[in-house]
Amino acid sequence: MSNQGSILSELLRQVPQLRSHLYFKSSLTALSHAMEDRVLAGTDRPLLIASFQQEKFYRQEAHRYRRLGEISDQVYVLAAPDTEFSDLVQEYELVPFGNTDALTNEWHLIAIGTQSAACLICREKIVPPSEVPVLPEIDPSRRFEGIWTFDRQVTITAAHILLDRIQCYRPELAAKILQAKQEYLVAVPTIPHDHSASADAFVQRLVTYLQARQYKLLKAYRSIEEKEERERLVNSITGAIRRSLNSADILHVAGQELGKATGVSRCLIHQYRKDERTVTIAHEYLADSGMNSLLGQAWNLADNPIFKAVVNTHESTSLAEVNITKTWQRTLTKLGITDWLIVPVLHQDRILGTIELHQHQPSPLPWSHDTITLVEAIATQIGSTLIQAESYTNLEYLNEQLEALDRTRANLVAITGHELRTPLSTIQVCLESLATEPDMSLELRQVMLNTALGDAERMRKLVQDFLTLSQLESGRIQWHPEPLSLEECIDLALSGLNTRRYDRDLPKITVNIPSNLPFVRADGEWLVEVLTKLLDNACKFTTGKDRIGIEASKIESMLEVIVTDTGRGIAPELLQMVFERFYQAEGSLRRTTGGTGLGLAICRQIVNGWGGEIWAESAGKDCGSRFHFTVPSI
Repeated sequence: MSNQGSILSELLRQVPQLRSHLYFKSSLTALSHAMEDRVLAGTDRPLLIASFQQEKFYRQEAHRYRRLGEISDQVYVLAAPDTEFSDLVQEYELVPFGNTDALTNEWHLIAIGTQSAACLICREKIVPPSEVPVLPEIDPSRRFEGIWTFDRQVTITAAHILLDRIQCYRPELAAKILQAKQEYLVAVPTIPHDHSASADAFVQRLVTYLQARQYKLLKAYRSIEEKEERERLVNSITGAIRRSLNSADILHVAGQELGKATGVSRCLIHQYRKDERTVTIAHEYLADSGMNSLLGQAWNLADNPIFKAVVNTHESTSLAEVNITKTWQRTLTKLGITDWLIVPVLHQDRILGTIELHQHQPSPLPWSHDTITLVEAIATQIGSTLIQAESYTNLEYLNEQLEALDRTRANLVAITGHELRTPLSTIQVCLESLATEPDMSLELRQVMLNTALGDAERMRKLVQDFLTLSQLESGRIQWHPEPLSLEECIDLALSGLNTRRYDRDLPKITVNIPSNLPFVRADGEWLVEVLTKLLDNACKFTTGKDRIGIEASKIESMLEVIVTDTGRGIAPELLQMVFERFYQAEGSLRRTTGGTGLGLAICRQIVNGWGGEIWAESAGKDCGSRFHFTVPSI
């Protein structure tokens, strides 16, 4: 049978002047043993009622109650059974109650004899999850609230309540319970003088000592838990570092773990570069506290007084340590922030970022020394890992550069082998023929000379392109920007194109330039070079039946120039690759169209040099192409 009524609540209702107190389990165990030992040492045949919550707790004391059962026939033991609880012993009455009964949360002990009376009526106190010890060894820190007294009248009242409850559980004991009430709960006998008062005083001092010791133990356990939490937090961040050297992964894990560990409403972690005025929030821990998320928003640093103090002092700073303007007070109210702590992420006196903790409570607690110490420890760890991640990123970049240099070297060898060896062989053959064949006709001699001259010119262009690209990439070029007419530069490029030799008819070239275009500001020599190479490139991949066009338009502070053709076209997936050094049409080194594969790479370096952009468009093979580049206008 189960009963939802609390014995403690009923006793406080019948004796309203009583006030419950807080006890630890260790204290109640000492009190219970003291009460039981008094019965065992005395000569009384007392009434003894004990409620153990669950059978597993009773089993630890079963041997003591067998001895108590030999002293008195009025011993009752209550518990929620795990086994055949009622058949265990014969020396005293076992009283089982249901697992949902209110007594499963209570601890009772009543002892009434002719010379003494004492009762312990307690109920287990519900402890908030944040105060529950992590370590399983801290079982003695279970807390109870209730009454412990030697007052005989209070003890009799409690015995009445418990005996009535026992009769509900086991009605067959009604006669025995009536006998107990008549014998122990009616008259209050005169208690002769003995040493009970001094014994009671001793027990009280013992309980006081145990209570104080338990509070000290709890404080020590709490300190251990905080250290364990700090180590767990550092270990989780270290684990994230081991799993990935990606700074975004590290900051995300650190923000989530730190927010949970400190119990704040919001935790932000962001990187910082010197003189940066705003950052975008990418890592946020947000507790379910009614605050809005800031993820993805631009976070103002320049006007933040707390952040300014952190930059100046390189030390942790809270809201209470700075002067807040009315504007910022409105911002805090809008964001729902009642307290704010910023901790710098430092490495060798350089600020790499910050950790921000926000509180949302109406009356926030001041930032504790332990909290600040914990956050600073994590900030130190994050600072080291960000430097490691930065070094790893730089190393990856250097490796990519080395791989690119290796590819360039391989391409250079291939280009040199093809572009230099072949014309040199041709020149050598022509010169040997001229030297060893004195009877060669004048017409054939002229052919030999023209061939040698043509291949020599091809070699000269290759060497010149190598030198030009090398100067551009190394930054050794001295730019001389000046106001220029784009139309005049196009005319110069077309004039140079007409002086070149082509072994086929060139397509028709049309120029469509608005007359009201402003001047450009660029180095004229290099602007003509870009136009010439783009036009030359268009001629190589077109036939006499195709068309080439030059267009220009004003776009904000730049002029956009477009060179179009209706020739071979470019596959969409290759549009970025055409600007790489030594790129060849169709991914081959075969010189079906001539050239060095450096022309577009040179164009990109020149355009980037004056702050412009260059890109290509094409719908695919045999669909023509469009090359765009921008140049600053006046």
